[in-house]
Amino acid sequence: MSAMIELGVNIDHVATIRQARRTYEPDPCWAAVEAHLGGADGITVHLREDRRHIQDADVLKLRELTQIKLNLEMAATDEMVGIACRLKPEMAMLVPEGRHEVTTEGGLDCTGQEAKLKTAIARLADAGIVTSVFIDAELPQIEAAARIGAKVCEIHTGPYAHAFYADGRDAEAPAVLAELDKVRVAGQAILDLGMRFNAGHALNYYNVQPIACLPGVRELHIGHAIISRSVFVGLREAVREMKALMREAAYRSA
Repeated sequence: MSAMIELGVNIDHVATIRQARRTYEPDPCWAAVEAHLGGADGITVHLREDRRHIQDADVLKLRELTQIKLNLEMAATDEMVGIACRLKPEMAMLVPEGRHEVTTEGGLDCTGQEAKLKTAIARLADAGIVTSVFIDAELPQIEAAARIGAKVCEIHTGPYAHAFYADGRDAEAPAVLAELDKVRVAGQAILDLGMRFNAGHALNYYNVQPIACLPGVRELHIGHAIISRSVFVGLREAVREMKALMREAAYRSA
């Protein structure tokens, strides 16, 4: 399973650059094509309630043009569920959303809003959409995800990535290994409950391989690091480099 690891590229920040000038370039659809040509297996965009980067028109164009999987990241609101049901992305990923956050902070609280999330997931499933939930590496959240009907759990790798950065980029530091083990244990619990194990958030070219090595991890979703590197090497090459690192780690652990 680990040798089949896939990369979903989040292109939100291409739209962030465009929206800084309220103009028409750079076009996220161009980014999706470049990511595809670099080896991406999917494209992720987060249509936020405040439309700070990706716009409704972007998602519509991406749905028409994207030939690889489209993953729509979204809050579990009636508006967003309705948009997803009309556009039919291959996957909808439910995330918590705060107006003042710079990026998604922490996982979705599945235990605290089971009824609401179960209804949203049922609507998405009726439209033929696979639903993922972005959650922290905690067993109660994983068990709740199974109860509400999620098919995929994406484990929040932010705590691991932050420990990696804080501990001198040392993959063998105790704090890093502790966070990595939490993700590993969570991944096994997800698989045991019959769901797909994905991971993402704050992964970059230096910390990705230990995550890519984990047993059963299916997809990693990475955006900021890839878009940042693309400024210097181009998006196609940035994606190619990330995919190569992931595949190398996965094959080594197989």
